[in-house]
Amino acid sequence: MMASDTDKAKLILALRSQGIHDQKVLEAVERIPREAFVPEALRHKAYDDIALPIEGGQTISQPYIVAYMTEALKVGARHKVLEIGTGSGYQAAVLSRLCRRVYTIERRRALLRRAEHCFRDLRLHNITTLLGDGTKGWPEQAPFERMLVTAAAPAIPPYLLDQLAEGGIMVVPVGPQHGAQEIWRVTRKGDAADYERLMPVRFVPLLGGVLRDD
Repeated sequence: MMASDTDKAKLILALRSQGIHDQKVLEAVERIPREAFVPEALRHKAYDDIALPIEGGQTISQPYIVAYMTEALKVGARHKVLEIGTGSGYQAAVLSRLCRRVYTIERRRALLRRAEHCFRDLRLHNITTLLGDGTKGWPEQAPFERMLVTAAAPAIPPYLLDQLAEGGIMVVPVGPQHGAQEIWRVTRKGDAADYERLMPVRFVPLLGGVLRDD
């Protein structure tokens, strides 16, 4: 079952009512068909403002969280963006409508292959993928003007901060798996950085390594 335009319109209204005001972010969410990234049996829920399970015990994030983190990232049309944790591919797809190029890393081969299939079907040609350890970033492509992490790190990952461009922004959930987590916005300023706590959240933990045969 495919979601209707009415379902999508209701979601956009819900996002506005929750404080998402950046028109470009709302347009990006509206342009990306979330049902393409959701398991077929759950597509009737694609525009409900909830997280949904996907394969590998992972989830596709709640649309509000996707929109909130995207808005907090302050993405510009000329930016090169690094995403840690491709997952379903939905967040990368939304980012791709706002920036020059998205580089996205996933440690689970099966998830990455499915996301790549979605990107091809939707003709999102400005997304570059990598099967790899996201905790190490993507040094060959650094620096990045923007970074978004889609799993909770126990602390701000130093390898990622090192790959952030001067004046660049990283949005990352921080906190233990079973404790309090918050979204932080980190702005690089030379050898230092500004840190802002934005909101409490609940994410799966950021893990290193690569799972090649899941």
